[in-house]
Amino acid sequence: MSSIEITKDTYLMWYESMLLMRKFEEKTGQLYGQQKIRGFCHLYIGQEAVLAGAMSVIRHEDSLITAYRDHAHALAKGTSPKAVMAEMYGKITGCSKGKGGSMHMFDKENNFYGGHGIVGGQVPLGAGIAFAEKYKGTDNVNIVYMGDGAVRQGALTETFNMAALWKLPVIFICENNGYAMGTSVARTTIQPDIYKLGLPYGIPSSPVDGMDPVAVHNAMDEAVSRARRGEGPTFLEMRTYRFKGHSMSDPQKYRTKEELESYKAKDPIEVVKQAIQKEGYADDQWFEQIEAKIKAQVEEAVAFAEESPWPDGSELYTDVYVQQDYPYIRD
Repeated sequence: MSSIEITKDTYLMWYESMLLMRKFEEKTGQLYGQQKIRGFCHLYIGQEAVLAGAMSVIRHEDSLITAYRDHAHALAKGTSPKAVMAEMYGKITGCSKGKGGSMHMFDKENNFYGGHGIVGGQVPLGAGIAFAEKYKGTDNVNIVYMGDGAVRQGALTETFNMAALWKLPVIFICENNGYAMGTSVARTTIQPDIYKLGLPYGIPSSPVDGMDPVAVHNAMDEAVSRARRGEGPTFLEMRTYRFKGHSMSDPQKYRTKEELESYKAKDPIEVVKQAIQKEGYADDQWFEQIEAKIKAQVEEAVAFAEESPWPDGSELYTDVYVQQDYPYIRD
């Protein structure tokens, strides 16, 4: 059981935050189809409980880092929907000044460190952030999110070894949605129980129902508490499912419609809504108000992105090096 009690407010927070992720991503998909958003685009629809359950445990000072399926992570960590949408539009008002786009969100103020396009590249970076927290003597933790395809990268094993050796305050989370880019886990690894990859390093590791924010909350609370006590990393395999393809260009021919529908029946947003209704935490009017609030937030984000200016050409030479007058930049 969690040391952080799950209350009425927790359920209401979960519902609102997951609904924002869902509606924001649905709008993102529409805008991508209209070519308002360019480049690669990876939606988070279906996986919202993995973030919601974690956010009810961690603090603002704790940090997150992830791969390129990152819009919802930024929103969950507190980045404004306007800044996220403007970034996808490539506008200067985006959280990465329009330079990162869909795959490279970044928000230092909210301790969100990407958004990384190199598969598995964020894993050692997250451990480095955790090392910095330990070096500075804080009790902050870093949460590293990765997909099931990333666990086959060599950087994972190197990072596990160092994180365990140095007892770094880091929680590694594999968001196992079953198919990496488009090939099932069973066809790409000798060890389909991904959580077991942490065991040889002495890292406490376990599977978690990633469609249930309660299960995520409880597992995260145990892992975060361990990290804050200086006892080192945890590896959690969040077994979840994406309702959309790997990216917007994915024809999804590797799975059946029946399988997809079976997971939609476990939609975490509907599960939480039913729990709220069963416990009498909110009435129909509350749900209507939240839906109207989120619809307005998403519409405002789109309007903000549409109206924001493009970056000036001079922005190509800023934020490249810490030293502003670095002598080897040439235009």
